Amino acid sequence: MSRKLKKGYFVKGQFVAEGSALDLEYKRELKGTDDATRTDLKRESTEIQKLGEDLLTLRTELLTRLALPEKLVEAIAEAKRISNFEGKRRQMQFIGKLMRKLEPETHDAIRTALVEQHTPSALETQTLHQAEMWRDRLLADDDALGQWITLSPSTDSQQLRALVRQARKDAVPERPGEAQRHGRAYRDIFQLVRAQLMGENHVDDDALPPTNPGADV
Repeated sequence: MSRKLKKGYFVKGQFVAEGSALDLEYKRELKGTDDATRTDLKRESTEIQKLGEDLLTLRTELLTRLALPEKLVEAIAEAKRISNFEGKRRQMQFIGKLMRKLEPETHDAIRTALVEQHTPSALETQTLHQAEMWRDRLLADDDALGQWITLSPSTDSQQLRALVRQARKDAVPERPGEAQRHGRAYRDIFQLVRAQLMGENHVDDDALPPTNPGADV
């Protein structure tokens, strides 16, 4: 009576019988590879889904510059209009599906646009610098208030005067030799001046405080 052949396969010239310990080991290794691949795919899908959600926060000019497919642009606009939680969730899933159809280069372009949106522009940086200079000038020089009002007549002069008085008062050390302190008025002056500067359509050299304390504006 002939012997029944075992089912199996060869690996590097070695016969591996089905159900054997070696067979189970190979299958575990293979399963581990599959699991890793599924994990990578799931992570990538989650990242793309999040990227689609971030698109809703992108400024219009940056979104337009990306030249995304019309279907995706319409889906984003619709998601912004939806207030119902479940409806929003379903719409975001749809956006994620559309996002996964995009080329990797488009995903990179979206990431670049998001970084650009959160990077302060040269104008914003200049405005912050000028606001800091004016705040320090207002606290150090009595003439600076009149100069600022001349440059920015829409400023609430009474509010600014009160803030300057309070900030100077707060800055007086409690004990001799201690460093100056900065209270809320100090921060409020900065915010007020910054808001006035940003309220203009441009920020130019005229907005800079004079370097000479006695100079006329």
